[in-house]
Amino acid sequence: MSTQVPALLDGLVDDAAVFPPGSASLPNAVAAHRRHRTAWYADLVGPLLVPASAVLGGKLRSLAGPGFVVGLIGDTGVAGLPAPLSALAEDGTTVRQVEVAVAKRGEDPQPGLTELLKLAEPSAGVDVYAEIPLTFGVMGALDALAAARAAGAPVAAKFRTGGLAAELFPTPAELAAVICACRDRDLPFKLTAGLHHAVRHLDPETGFSHHGFVNVLAAAFAAGEGGTVQAVAELLTATDPRPLLQRIGGRLAAARPLWVGFGSCSIVEPLTDLARLGLLNGGDEA
Repeated sequence: MSTQVPALLDGLVDDAAVFPPGSASLPNAVAAHRRHRTAWYADLVGPLLVPASAVLGGKLRSLAGPGFVVGLIGDTGVAGLPAPLSALAEDGTTVRQVEVAVAKRGEDPQPGLTELLKLAEPSAGVDVYAEIPLTFGVMGALDALAAARAAGAPVAAKFRTGGLAAELFPTPAELAAVICACRDRDLPFKLTAGLHHAVRHLDPETGFSHHGFVNVLAAAFAAGEGGTVQAVAELLTATDPRPLLQRIGGRLAAARPLWVGFGSCSIVEPLTDLARLGLLNGGDEA
């Protein structure tokens, strides 16, 4: 591991360049990802996230090549996962993780989760993340995931923390509740959308309040130490980085507690924020 990227930040940001709002073309995303992988901050960056639909369309085949590492996003649904997984295996592309929504907002997540768990084979060496809406049935879905994980399935939870509509941004209390719920179940989780910047802030263009990923880091430590939902929510609400850095201070050599990381269509934005807060000390630009 690079000494310029501490263990706390290792693999924190998956490269979601092809997804909104960045929406890079796949050729541009692959080229940029190769540059990230050879940059001084390479250890910060997780795999390139690619939609299943692009794999099925053959768009990745000529760009990636054997050994290229991706995370597969199941935009074609749970039932649509086997075909792109097979295609990637035939191309020699390494799939590190699979992520897919098991239900839409307001739907019961259990049927989709049951189907997804059938694909989670420990022998495959692929982590599977079930994206669960923060609405009806979320706690029951976390119970099912935790039970499957305890039985050996390589599964974890994923939650959406932003998007193109206000209802896709959970409140600090809502996010704190599921972080603590994952803590109580010893269940790792991922986050996606709206986390480009380190500290909670109001986007002047949309009027949406975005969660900050350093807020989440501090909140994850607080939850791991037995903090209440209210205490965790207070850290998620903070717009001043100082209490967040105090919570994180001295723990840069530690692993993240349960929080696997998040997908971002920009690598430069989180990288820049981490440098400004003194959490990264690289000498080069992205």
